[in-house]
Amino acid sequence: MQATSRILGLNPIRSDMARFVLERVIAAPPAAVFASSLDPGLHLRSMQRHRETMVEAPAGGAFTEGSTVTWRARHFGIPFRLRSLVFDIDEPHRFSDRQIAGPFASYLHEHVFEEHPDGTLMRDTVTFRSPLGPLGRLVDRLVMRAYLRRLISERNDALASEIEGPGRTLSA
Repeated sequence: MQATSRILGLNPIRSDMARFVLERVIAAPPAAVFASSLDPGLHLRSMQRHRETMVEAPAGGAFTEGSTVTWRARHFGIPFRLRSLVFDIDEPHRFSDRQIAGPFASYLHEHVFEEHPDGTLMRDTVTFRSPLGPLGRLVDRLVMRAYLRRLISERNDALASEIEGPGRTLSA
């Protein structure tokens, strides 16, 4: 990631940034899980509870290398806009997205898909930092990490539900 980080102007991960990792096994091949993870429509369906919408959709309607998207959602009763860039796509193994404008001082979400005896091990690594220096770090520690964990878990539940739906098998 170092070479890409330099190309995209990313800062190396700082020690004052919050981080969490979620892992989930989904009963589907990595290619199917990978493709579903890049589906903007599935993302919107998974975030309906937060009234998330796409203000700016990716060109062509699907996420590809260099795609940008602007999301609008309501969290903590407050409306937010977040613009993301999708990069480092290595089908069907991994991709990343990061905030290029929005409420965070920094936000990076790495998606990894590995073969597993029961389908695909999907791993999400989220590294972020809220603004406002020490106050933001306190918010990250007390509230934001748990909130984002739940949010990504909800998204993963929706993704698994759609992929593993009734009657689906690993070869589907």
